Amino acid sequence: MNITTRKIDNANFEISTTIENSEIESVVKRLAKETSKQIKVDGFRKGKVPVAVVMKMHGERLKQDAESELVRDALTEAYKELDITQDKVIGEPTFKKFETTDNGLEIELEVSIKPTFDTDGYKDVKPDFTEEEVTEDEVDERINSLMDSRAKFVKLEDDRAVEDGDMTLIDFEGSVDGELFEGGASERFNLQIGSNQFIPGFEEQIIGMKSGDEKTITVTFPKDYQAESLAGKDADFKVKLHEIQVKEKVELTEDMAKELLNDKENGSIEIVREKVKEQIEQEKFSKLYNDELKPKILEALVAKFDFDLPNNIVEQELDAKVNQEAQSFDEERIKELQNDSDKLNEFRDSLRDDAIDSVKATFIVDALAKEEKIVVSDEEVSQTLYYEAMMSGQNPQEFIKHYQDNNLIPAVKMGMIEDKLFATILGK
Repeated sequence: MNITTRKIDNANFEISTTIENSEIESVVKRLAKETSKQIKVDGFRKGKVPVAVVMKMHGERLKQDAESELVRDALTEAYKELDITQDKVIGEPTFKKFETTDNGLEIELEVSIKPTFDTDGYKDVKPDFTEEEVTEDEVDERINSLMDSRAKFVKLEDDRAVEDGDMTLIDFEGSVDGELFEGGASERFNLQIGSNQFIPGFEEQIIGMKSGDEKTITVTFPKDYQAESLAGKDADFKVKLHEIQVKEKVELTEDMAKELLNDKENGSIEIVREKVKEQIEQEKFSKLYNDELKPKILEALVAKFDFDLPNNIVEQELDAKVNQEAQSFDEERIKELQNDSDKLNEFRDSLRDDAIDSVKATFIVDALAKEEKIVVSDEEVSQTLYYEAMMSGQNPQEFIKHYQDNNLIPAVKMGMIEDKLFATILGK
C-alpha cells in the first residue's frame, strides 16, 4: 500500500493511497475464511462451509468490508506519518477521490483535527458598559403589579357603569339572521373588558352598561373566523349584565411579605423590596447582556484569535445554515436552487463567512471554558429547562423530553457554558 500525506494547513491534511487488487483479494480471502467458520448454510455443518460457497454468497459485501478495512489501515499509517493521534481527529474523513482502476483503488481523503491556539489576552475583549440603576419608582411599580396579580375580583357595590378593565357577569345569546347558532349563548359568564376574549366590537359595547341593564349588541364576525358558517356575517347578541366586578386592593403588609418570602421569622417588607430590586437589576443586565454585550464579546473574540479551522466542520455548519435559511423559501425558490448548481453554490458562498465565524466562535469558547475550568452539569441543564417550562406554562417533563428527543441538550449546555465564560470576562 502506497501512502502519501500533505499538510494543507494546521487543521487539515490530505492523504492519498493506492490499494492494489492483490491487497484487496488477500483481505477478502481472510474475511471469507473467518466467515466460513461462523455462518450456517444448509447442507454444511457449522464451521465447515467451504470458502468458495461463502465467496459466492457474500463476495460483494466481503469486498466492501475489505476495502473499508484497508482504508482504515491507510488512515492509521497516515496518522503516524503526520504525528496525529486519534483523539485529535475531529469528524469523519472526507473522500475527495474513490476511483476503481484496473490495478485496484485510488483514494484521496481529507482529515481534520481540532485546532489549537494561544489564548493569552482573551480577557482584553471585555467591552465597556454601564449598568442602568433601578429606581424606587420601578420597585414600587413591580410590587404593585405583584399585588395586583394576587388580587381577587369582587362585586362592585357602587352604582356606576362598566369601565375598561372591569370584570362583568353576563348572559348572552347570539343569532345570525334571526337564527341562534351553536356556541353563541351562555349564562352568568365572566368577561373581563379589554381582554379581547370575544370577537372585535363586543366588549367595547358592554362599556357604559350598569348592573341589571339589557341591550342588543351587533358585531361582525371576522372573515377568517374558524367557523366558516359565521365568517364575515353580522350577528346580534342579546346581553344582560348581572354585576360588575373589580379587583380588590391588596397592600403589601408585613404578613404578606413573610408569605411571599416563605420566611415567617425574618420576612419583611424591606427584604421584599430588596429582592424585587435585585430581580429588576438582573432583568436589566440580562437585556443589556443579550442585546449588546454578548454580541460584542463574540465579535471581539473571533477578531482577536486567528487559527485554521477544520474544513469538514465548517462544511457541516454551512449545510446547517443553508437548511435553516431554506426553510423560509417558497417552493419556487427551492426548485430554482435544486435545478441550478451555480445558484446553489452562490447561495452557499453567501453564508460561508457566517459559518466560519460560528465554527471559530465555538472552538474559542470551548478552549477558554476549559482554561477557566467552566463546566455545566446535566442537572443544571435540566433545572434550566424545567424553569423555562414552568415560566412558559408548559409541562416540564414533556418540555425536557422534546429537547432530548431532538438532540438539543448539547446546544443548551454549550449556551450555558458560553454565558458562564462571558460572565467571567465581564467580572460578574
